[in-house]
Amino acid sequence: MNFSFWETDSWFSDIDFCIVGSGITGLNCALRLKEQQPGAKILILERGMLPEGASTKNAGFACFGSISEILEDLKTHTEEEVAKLVEKRIQGLELLRKNLGDQEIDYRTYGGYELFVPQDEELYSECIRKLPEVNELLKPVFHDEVFSLAENKFGFRKIQSKLIYNKFEGQIDTGKMMSALLKKVQCAGIRILNNVEVMELEQEEELVKIHTSKFQLNSKKLIIATNGFAARLGIEEVKPARAQVLITRPLNKLPFEGTFHLDKGYYYFRNVGNRVLFGGGRNLDFKTEETDQTGLTNIIQNKLKNLLKTSILPDTEFEIEQSWSGIMGVGAQKKPIIKEISKNVYCGVRLGGMGVAIGSLVGREIADLALKS
Repeated sequence: MNFSFWETDSWFSDIDFCIVGSGITGLNCALRLKEQQPGAKILILERGMLPEGASTKNAGFACFGSISEILEDLKTHTEEEVAKLVEKRIQGLELLRKNLGDQEIDYRTYGGYELFVPQDEELYSECIRKLPEVNELLKPVFHDEVFSLAENKFGFRKIQSKLIYNKFEGQIDTGKMMSALLKKVQCAGIRILNNVEVMELEQEEELVKIHTSKFQLNSKKLIIATNGFAARLGIEEVKPARAQVLITRPLNKLPFEGTFHLDKGYYYFRNVGNRVLFGGGRNLDFKTEETDQTGLTNIIQNKLKNLLKTSILPDTEFEIEQSWSGIMGVGAQKKPIIKEISKNVYCGVRLGGMGVAIGSLVGREIADLALKS
């Protein structure tokens, strides 16, 4: 591209920190860097017009894991690791609320519920049986019992009569959260360039050469915060995972408020005012959904609509207003990857579908690591 002297001097010269990705992690990382080094020149590069991953496309669950998800995690993690994961998610949510304010992000604590279909009788029984054990595991984090049994008072059909209730779960408005974060970043004098994809990185002695789809620039340090797209920049421990979501038109009367999980968290729904937002289903076709391309598939969209009609809103006429998808970053382990990849190159990725909960904390931790080394 043909830049003027002024553009080169103001935007592309003497960059201290270049961050790839303007989602929750990247923006929080930039704010932390600026807070610790007010004079630093920080530039964020974003491949999309809006953040391309899940930060503006997620369901807005301020959650830390349903009981069946926690039991599933205990199969591949130690009790200590699982408790630490939950603690990190709580710390991240507290940091998000503190940084932006509950009103700015429309934070609401209606509580959360896990639902079980009749064919999940074995899992349902296991969750009820192990409920005291999980509560005991999480007691040091919450200083209270997290999970309890609740009646199905919402008119859900083809669902077990008892739901598992979590009084600590909340929800936010994702759009308001990202708008508030962007406002803070802009007020701090941090610049974002959109529609710029990072193609290749070149390591030099005291700087990193960054080749993008539009231009080339140098930065003293580079931080990768692209999560679901991390594999494109050589971070192979992160696999992309597409999440499909839909939302109804406003309903005259909504029979519930809160956040709801179904089938080990692979399905999830909530109220957005008097609409229902419903997402998930990638377990129907893991292979197709392991992609960093946005898009919709009939198998998943039809399943979401069918579950809405037969189980969630069985007595309510509804219309779908909009469907979309976002890209998460997942892996064999749930713990996020926060590390120095090579000299002056760092990453904060693999948020495992918990970006709202841990994105703020991962952003802060990767910034602190980059500042230290």
